[in-house]
Amino acid sequence: MADRLEVAVLGAGIMGAAMARNLCRSGHAVRIWNRTRAKAEPLAADGARIADSPADAVRGADVVLTALYDGPATLETMTAAAPGLRPGTRWLQSTTAGLDGLTPLAALAAAHGLVFYDAPVLGTRGPAEQGTLTVLAAGPREGRETLTSVLDAVGERTLWVADDGASGAATRLKLVCNSWVLTLTHGTAEALALANGLGVDPRSFLDAVAGGGLDCGYLRAKSSAIIDGDYTPNFALTTAAKDARLIVEAGEANGVRLDVAEAGANRFARAEARGHGEADMAATYFASFEDHSA
Repeated sequence: MADRLEVAVLGAGIMGAAMARNLCRSGHAVRIWNRTRAKAEPLAADGARIADSPADAVRGADVVLTALYDGPATLETMTAAAPGLRPGTRWLQSTTAGLDGLTPLAALAAAHGLVFYDAPVLGTRGPAEQGTLTVLAAGPREGRETLTSVLDAVGERTLWVADDGASGAATRLKLVCNSWVLTLTHGTAEALALANGLGVDPRSFLDAVAGGGLDCGYLRAKSSAIIDGDYTPNFALTTAAKDARLIVEAGEANGVRLDVAEAGANRFARAEARGHGEADMAATYFASFEDHSA
């Protein structure tokens, strides 16, 4: 391909591994690093080179894509990558870092002469694997064309919201979007928990709302997980709990009271304390019961 790039992917979790695989399939030269090397090693079969360190991964890269747990993890990893970074490298930061978490990332980029793009994504395992994520992006107009093939490999749509990655515009939009996603998740879980408590077949609830304004694909997806008892993580509960805390903190810092988001964060905390942290976030269902095996 004419625009074949050297892309370093830092993080081989649910999202990072899927994005790296799609980058390989699109013809880019991919190097991937993960703190637990075993998570990255399966990507060798797709053509990725497994790096021994963040610095090894980013050395000579045209683009660095970070897909790590949170802002502090991203800062730690990119600090470790510093010996391999070169000025002018484009950094796509896809972590939901929160407003406070984004500031030190932008400062690190400036200190090393990197071109910083804040680019969190909307979507879970399925869209990530299919390359149909929505990318919420902020960063300089000049040079965006270099990123086009990378963004097209991981997503079906890129929504540019600002010309300055450090502005926080993309992260703010991501927090708003995630507040809605988490509200839908908790609402689905609570409706099915109430059905359980009242002896109502949850499928009757789904039949009652089918095809109307109260129905949606997300309700169907999370309901299926709960009804089938299949909590294979599309988006891990522990990560959703982190995002919920960031949403509540952002609201508090800006004079916005988020009662539903705060209650949702507490639900996630209860489910996490009961051992469901690595399950899909639909496992917030278990927070409705004293017996977490309900």
